[in-house]
Amino acid sequence: MTLPPKPEVRPACPHFSSGPTAKRPGFSLAQLETTAFGRSHRAKDAKAKLKEAIDRTKQVLNLPADYRVAIVPASDTGAVEMCMWSMLGAKPVDIFAWESFGKDWVTDAQKQLKLENCEVYVGDYGVLPPFEKARDDADIVFGTTSGVRVDDHSWIKPNPDRVVICDATSAVFAQDIPFEKLDVITYSWQKVLGGEAAHGMLILSPNAVKRLESYTPDRPLPKIFRMTSGGKLNEALFEGATINTPSMLCVEDYLRALDWAEETGGLKGLKARSDKSLGILEDWVGKTDWIDFLCTDKATRSNTGVTFKITDPRVAKLDTEAQEAFVKKMVTLIEKEGAGFDFNSYAKAPPGLRIWVGSTVEPSDVEKLLPWLDWAFATVAAELQSA
Repeated sequence: MTLPPKPEVRPACPHFSSGPTAKRPGFSLAQLETTAFGRSHRAKDAKAKLKEAIDRTKQVLNLPADYRVAIVPASDTGAVEMCMWSMLGAKPVDIFAWESFGKDWVTDAQKQLKLENCEVYVGDYGVLPPFEKARDDADIVFGTTSGVRVDDHSWIKPNPDRVVICDATSAVFAQDIPFEKLDVITYSWQKVLGGEAAHGMLILSPNAVKRLESYTPDRPLPKIFRMTSGGKLNEALFEGATINTPSMLCVEDYLRALDWAEETGGLKGLKARSDKSLGILEDWVGKTDWIDFLCTDKATRSNTGVTFKITDPRVAKLDTEAQEAFVKKMVTLIEKEGAGFDFNSYAKAPPGLRIWVGSTVEPSDVEKLLPWLDWAFATVAAELQSA
């Protein structure tokens, strides 16, 4: 068996992790100088930075004018959980999950909150759950993680008496999101904009605010979950007063990422970059016989965290542990060459690859990664065949 030659050209930025993701093109630590360093986050300068992050988020995302935005603790996970724990229990709940994080929300609902009249629908990796089963009178929780995206939102029927909670961390700034259909939208900086970790973004509709002010759950709420005081929304939270101390370094980086987003063409420009990278991957898969997308439905295939399965019979016939070892060898080979990092599949997912192609990843770097994938596969497959 003749192996393909080792490629000579490496991606300029070989970072393909699904979070934290690659920094935006042109990033430099020198861009993060700010008067807010060493200041209290309640000081005038620091609070102005936090308010700027909130206001510019609204602008770049083109949010409805009456939606509120806050910076909250514990990344996207914290943003989702503070809303689940504060809002759910007033009505029946439908939870739609796929992959790992969606299943975490199921655990919260069933085992921690122990919600009554809670229906759960779980899709397998690479497949969306049956959204058509959503009840018109139930609260809804669903999310976007790697591999798939929600391309049709017609199943979310208008109902001002319920809340719809969406974990949008793998979709925001890269996909079309019908904000007017959603009451809670959450994400984290370290995903599509390549920001730093640990801070969550929370977006609330007027309907979500109404739920917070009209419903008091019969459970204790930790400080980091509390969004109301005396039965009224804590408006200061949505003006830059955070629940706990934020990193002003991370805030500055987020502001510079928003600068880059605007320079790139806003939402339209960011989405175009991700779509271009996905197109490069689709062309490659179409002419490559050893790999396929984990999500076979093109309409619901994600343009950010793209997941793959190895279909070559020599690998596909192996048990799960052996397939995982095969992929690990591939990834290790490429990482040793400095040609790509952190693109193995998620630990709980089927064996395969997960390549992040959000907007901060240059499409040209995605193109340069592909010959390395072909080379690594052929190299490890030859070892397998000779064993």
